[in-house]
Amino acid sequence: MTQDQQHERARIRAAMDRLLAGQAMASNGGLTVVALAAEAGVHRMAIVKRHADLKNEFYERIRKETRGVPEAEKRLRETVTKLKKTIANQKAEIEELRQLVTNLTLASAVLTQQTDILQETLPPVPGNVVQLRPPTR
Repeated sequence: MTQDQQHERARIRAAMDRLLAGQAMASNGGLTVVALAAEAGVHRMAIVKRHADLKNEFYERIRKETRGVPEAEKRLRETVTKLKKTIANQKAEIEELRQLVTNLTLASAVLTQQTDILQETLPPVPGNVVQLRPPTR
């Protein structure tokens, strides 16, 4: 590991300590990788790509020291909850639509049968005349 990488890791660890102590100097003080990167003065992708172990260490320290859940995990859990509700609503809607299709199919069958019965009971229509509705009795 180069001298620059060691220095960068030291800055990230110092930034972790400041954030967890609530003494942010260069960021908004949030317990996120974005705030950690701003606090350490490094690009966020440097933490995510080159120093993934420090990112994991940061989240582990958040869990242990604050007895809380990292912000990113909270947002993901909220998203999962919303998606589960959406899926449940869609399943209910699909079931309603299936019932509607069944009912409409049955209604169509009944109407077709009634039309056939009516056509059998009506007198034949002369020539090319098309009867639009059955006569009233």
